[in-house]
Amino acid sequence: MTQPTPVAPESALRRGLRCRCPRCGEGPLLRGFLKIRDSCPACGLDYGFADPADGPAFFGMSLVGTLGMAAFMAFDFTVRPPIWVHLVVTFPLLAIACLAVLRPLKGWLVVEQWRRGAGPDTWESVGKHGEGRRWR
Repeated sequence: MTQPTPVAPESALRRGLRCRCPRCGEGPLLRGFLKIRDSCPACGLDYGFADPADGPAFFGMSLVGTLGMAAFMAFDFTVRPPIWVHLVVTFPLLAIACLAVLRPLKGWLVVEQWRRGAGPDTWESVGKHGEGRRWR
């Protein structure tokens, strides 16, 4: 992988949340809802380095879960609605909020991977176990 050009953290965050190319900030990062493109149509950056895995889901559920439960408890303690109100209103709102933050979080994690020069894992044995072959 080529060495990334320096990008200010504020600009990287903005590019990530807008789901734009980490290098040029113009081309789209995602195709569809969460599928990462093969490369940037504007500058040609290969997105082969991008593998945020379950990071967006973890951070999204943690963020929405924490803030959502605080709002849920505040609403429940002050208004004391019947349980059907939570089933019809609160839980769907939490699910929609989790889905709404997935794309921006995925874009942000991919931009951060690019900023930090992430690449495929390579493992090398130090020769103390087995024959010391390189793992790839």
